[in-house]
Amino acid sequence: MVGKISTDERRRQRVRRQLRKVANGRPRLSVFRSAKHIYAQVIDDEAGRTLASASTKEKDFSGKSGGNVEAAGVIGKQIAERAKKAGVENVIFDRGGYIYHGRVKALAEAAREAGLSF
Repeated sequence: MVGKISTDERRRQRVRRQLRKVANGRPRLSVFRSAKHIYAQVIDDEAGRTLASASTKEKDFSGKSGGNVEAAGVIGKQIAERAKKAGVENVIFDRGGYIYHGRVKALAEAAREAGLSF
């Protein structure tokens, strides 16, 4: 159907709408999780560019499974290191409509510990 938006997409849009109000030019750390993998990107919305990215599908990912809390922690550290290499210290966290719990929380905390501030 044309014009129908899923409830997941509505939630995602609602979260991003709130983030835009407080962003103040900071890049967005966006998280996407599936059953098997987790992905993170640092996005400059003003320029429309991805500054850094990390995921459990990359060849240099060392964990057994990409769908657990440990893997999310590894990706959080990787995204923080890559963002700092790209010159980004302050970001705004976009949980993408997911509850701040489990893998999403583990990724955020690992990124904070690795030096990213949000």
